[in-house]
Amino acid sequence: MRAFLIVDLQNDFLPGGALAIKEGNAIIPCIQEIINYPFSVIIATKDWHPADHGSFASNHEGKKPGDKINLGGLEQVLWPAHCVQGTKGSEFSGGWDTTKIDKVIYKGTEPLIDSYSTFFDNGHRKSTGLEIYLRDKGIKEIYIAGLATDYCVKYSVLDALELGFNVYVITDACRGVNLNENDSAKAFATMQAGGATLLSIKDLKDLLAEKDKGRREP
Repeated sequence: MRAFLIVDLQNDFLPGGALAIKEGNAIIPCIQEIINYPFSVIIATKDWHPADHGSFASNHEGKKPGDKINLGGLEQVLWPAHCVQGTKGSEFSGGWDTTKIDKVIYKGTEPLIDSYSTFFDNGHRKSTGLEIYLRDKGIKEIYIAGLATDYCVKYSVLDALELGFNVYVITDACRGVNLNENDSAKAFATMQAGGATLLSIKDLKDLLAEKDKGRREP
């Protein structure tokens, strides 16, 4: 049983959005292709912040995006206000068939702690419910793509590995923030070192075909 996990493909993370990721829109055709591959379930996540979220620089006098503070006992990078609940920026982007989604997972909903991972908040104090959903569906393999490579994708992958899932990262269907040069490349290296398999869309297509062929053969 395999799941495709689409991380935070939301308007605010695309060019023109509040926290635009360079070439973030370039992954949309990739996602549209992959959702037609044979997955048991397709899950999409949303950053879903209240307007007073502590990660927003605008909620801290004298602070600007990129600054770091202590939030709930954890180091927190400050960001522009983004993906505020109910706003257009929080909506999924256009250009891909969101009717294919079986489950939407919301994260970053608590004002005093952020949630990069799609599994837990940054302090691992509260679950998003994703792990329970995957266990209930009998999922063993997770294929991950989305935004951003160096934050939400990376921490989701590391948590999934820690939870015992087999994890595949579709590299050409991810893009990063890159606050520092090469952050995305470093994130991919960290994920791979942790046990994730990195692969391209072409590799993915070949891999799934091979796996399914093996299941059909006597």
